[in-house]
Amino acid sequence: MDGSRWRLDGRVALVTGASKGIGRACAAELLAFGADVLLVARGEDALETARAELAAGFPGHRVLAFAADLAEPEQRLDLFDWITDLAVAPSILVNNVGTNIRKPTLAYDAVEVARIFETNLFSAFDLCRLAHPLLAGHAQSAIVNIGSVAGQTALRTGSPYAMTKAALAQLTRNLAVEWAADGIRVNAVAPWYIRTPLAAAVLADPTYLGDVLDRTPAGRIGEPEEVAAAAAFLCLPASSYVTGQCLAVDGGFLQYGF
Repeated sequence: MDGSRWRLDGRVALVTGASKGIGRACAAELLAFGADVLLVARGEDALETARAELAAGFPGHRVLAFAADLAEPEQRLDLFDWITDLAVAPSILVNNVGTNIRKPTLAYDAVEVARIFETNLFSAFDLCRLAHPLLAGHAQSAIVNIGSVAGQTALRTGSPYAMTKAALAQLTRNLAVEWAADGIRVNAVAPWYIRTPLAAAVLADPTYLGDVLDRTPAGRIGEPEEVAAAAAFLCLPASSYVTGQCLAVDGGFLQYGF
């Protein structure tokens, strides 16, 4: 067996929302497979803490960080100016940055909806397009979009969040077809409830937590590392014939019938 199929040595990965939760776990997983990583997140202090800890945990690998609010279009451009100045060309892009505001549909104002869409969807759309020339320069490149089961079924997350995640899954399918000829595979993962800061508030409610666990065949909340493992697989040469897929990391939630 060719062990290099399960390695990312010499590759550079750009991971957004990388200071904590799923994004940080993805960065650690990719480092463990041999990649160097470029971390992006909004909070500068938390980002630097993550960068320093990951660099200490994976000596010999480049772990660089750039603070940016990717909900702001001009800061997406600033990110790629930074990458150009570094003179590196990522062959992996993990679009993980995300946010949510949980409300009934009629309770949202336009600013809240725009913020959710800019953060969850438009940032991924723009980053894919900005990264395309760099990704196309490699023989094998991969994009992994971090979606949600909320994009596949009705949940209590609020409709704007669900809409962005459904659109992200469709973006994944479209780009997989459009960019296959450029040597770029595009896949997504769709987590259910994962132990992250974004989910902490709702999972702190014992009644809500009980409802979640009742609908989860695995009987527990997922861990960020479990999502990261699925995302990393989709970046590996071992998954070279997999593109356009959305892999649920959900403890069986989507298969739970009556």
